[in-house]
Amino acid sequence: MNLQEPILLRSARWLAFGSASAILLGIAPSQILLALAFAALLACGEKLRLPRIRLPLALFLLGTVVSLLLSDEPAAGLPQVRKFYVFLELLVVFSLLRSMPMVRLLFLTWAGIGALTAIRGCIQFAGKLQEAHRLGRNFYEFYVGERITGFTSHWNTYSAEEMFALIMLASFLFFAPAARKRLWVWLLCAALIALAVVLGETRGIWIAVAVALLYLIWFWRRWMVALAPIVMLAAFFASPPAIQDRVTSIFKPKGADSNQFRVVTWRTGLRMVERHPWFGLGPEGPKLHFDEYVPAARCLRVGMDICTISISTTQPNVAFPQCWSSCGC
Repeated sequence: MNLQEPILLRSARWLAFGSASAILLGIAPSQILLALAFAALLACGEKLRLPRIRLPLALFLLGTVVSLLLSDEPAAGLPQVRKFYVFLELLVVFSLLRSMPMVRLLFLTWAGIGALTAIRGCIQFAGKLQEAHRLGRNFYEFYVGERITGFTSHWNTYSAEEMFALIMLASFLFFAPAARKRLWVWLLCAALIALAVVLGETRGIWIAVAVALLYLIWFWRRWMVALAPIVMLAAFFASPPAIQDRVTSIFKPKGADSNQFRVVTWRTGLRMVERHPWFGLGPEGPKLHFDEYVPAARCLRVGMDICTISISTTQPNVAFPQCWSSCGC
């Protein structure tokens, strides 16, 4: 950090840094700091910068607005337009966090906060284990719908945040010469975050972490990629039964798993796309009209529980059909 730069610019940098860091603790503190960082950025006169995605970003925002205006219930989609505010994070971070020391500090701050939230997740896991035992419930069936959330409101959000913190920390450990300093601290953080990712039992995150780590290892020690199958098999057989069940559920789902639910939501989203390919149903449209597009015959085959979950969730549940069914192509 340059101590000679104007205090307003320096304040804007640290506010942007705080906003980017605080997201691991909660949406509210992050977005409050984002507003302050954006105001300070405008006031200090620093050049506004965006990464080279201006055209696709502009098309996405424009397409969302057009889809909203053409939808049957535009007022219902206004919450999605208000979320445009979040894209200011891209602007303030790319404009203000320009130096490698600041970027490195941000990654390490994510690692530290990620480790703290991992500890909270582990405590939550222990509590849920005790609760399932007290109720006499099968832990797997009890836990699949009540997973750890850290400081967030949903396990998907929590697992995704921990995933990003782990991947960035792994990049630092593999490629940064400075990683040798306080190495035990960063290894401890990595172990805690990895444990939280495992206990989160979010299968998509497991797959994403595995792919990301293989990518990093390929560029770090390419020969070690050949050991990946052995390591994965050893980890699987060393895992407790609940983790093994969750892994095998990817291919052999149980009644509590969401595999069939995802098939229903995928097909529902694709039916929306077939009927409204250009502008979709509008922001929040899939939520309002989900039950009109559910393939009834498929629901009957997978059971009433899946239908209930589908209609209550009211989203295609996967990014591609969800975005397309909302705003079209």
